[in-house]
Amino acid sequence: MSPAPTQRSEQQADSARSVLAQNVVRLRTEKRWSQEMLAFESGLHRTFIAHVERRARNISIDNLEKIARALGVQPYILLMPLQA
Repeated sequence: MSPAPTQRSEQQADSARSVLAQNVVRLRTEKRWSQEMLAFESGLHRTFIAHVERRARNISIDNLEKIARALGVQPYILLMPLQA
């Protein structure tokens, strides 16, 4: 039996992929970087960064580390939900 639509939406909002996307966007914009600048600094392609931010890509630990290093944080920070 599948979860009700509202439960599914809540699960997606709390998923690691969603948390990662929110944190990447937040940290990138705090630095006033474009997706292109983050891509350059991390050694990844701009469309890859866009896919991560749109939650369209399931990324590897290696790429998580590259993005974290470029943003100046430890990789686990990118997976921690923001406290409201």
